[in-house]
Amino acid sequence: MRESHDFLSIVVPLRDEEDNVLPLATQVQAALAGAPWPWQLILVDDGSRDRTSERIREAVAACPRHLSGAILRRGFGQTAAMQAGIDLARGTVIATLDGDLQNNPHDIVRMVRRLLDEDLDLLVGWRRARRDGLWRRLPSRLGNRLIGLLTGVPLHDYGCTLKVYRAAVLRRVRLYGEMHRFIPSWMATLTSPDRIREEEVSHFPRRHGRSKYGASGLGRAVKVLLDLLTMAFFVRFRASPGHFFGRIGLTCGGAGLAVLGWLTWQKLGEGAAIAGRPLLLLGILLVVIGVQFVCTGILTEMLARTWFEAGGAPAYVVRETVGGAGEEVPGHEWPGHEWPAHQRPRPARERP
Repeated sequence: MRESHDFLSIVVPLRDEEDNVLPLATQVQAALAGAPWPWQLILVDDGSRDRTSERIREAVAACPRHLSGAILRRGFGQTAAMQAGIDLARGTVIATLDGDLQNNPHDIVRMVRRLLDEDLDLLVGWRRARRDGLWRRLPSRLGNRLIGLLTGVPLHDYGCTLKVYRAAVLRRVRLYGEMHRFIPSWMATLTSPDRIREEEVSHFPRRHGRSKYGASGLGRAVKVLLDLLTMAFFVRFRASPGHFFGRIGLTCGGAGLAVLGWLTWQKLGEGAAIAGRPLLLLGILLVVIGVQFVCTGILTEMLARTWFEAGGAPAYVVRETVGGAGEEVPGHEWPGHEWPAHQRPRPARERP
């Protein structure tokens, strides 16, 4: 473990958590006091209507060496707030944390050590003894199983915000919609699922206020389901979407041709009347649908090729470079913030 080369960034999205900001900052500082790595805590205010932004300014003023804040213009959602913090993060390792004091910051050091010791790309928190009501735990348990089934990355607790990431891989994933809960599956498109593990973490009852991001409801369930289907499609067919549409097209077209072939045999061989039969319309419809799906597959392949060639997404991720071909990559700078020289992370190549 090369601790001297590592730098830890902790990202916390917040919405209407004025009573939790200062206690959270205090707990994180206490937990990281003996950490062997330089670290920073980034507090992101996601359009709060209370005094969360004021509390963030107070926390940063009290410890400007380690704390920083980002105040979004309005509420963009937890995923967008998390992405904003990740964009500001300078660490080679990035941890995300809830702002409601239900996660234990002391788990972060242990998780970062394991990530580095076992050379993982993602370590997901598992709230095995979750301190929430049954009405939240049961849908979450069903959702975790469904996500694991569709994506091939089985985890016990996708919804736990406490996660530790290898920044070099995480920065290649852009978050939007409700994607924050699917990050392990998205990262599995860039790294081996064997490099994604989970760790049991503490979980406490909420002390102040109520959840702003975890509200239940049919609308939220629909959004999560649609994002899940989108993510499952990208996980399996991101580089070859034509295979997805082509399979549907060939299946429908093949069935339609079989129906039309059978009707043709009846007409020519037995002289049966087929003009008014619904089966004729079904066969024609299946052939037309098949052609449309095949054409759609060709178009999506062209779009995917354009996207990859334009640099819209990496087709692969290099684990490391060997010999003189690799060059050091400049470190991710944080605009407008000057850090002490001893806290600046050293540029590093992609590591496994």
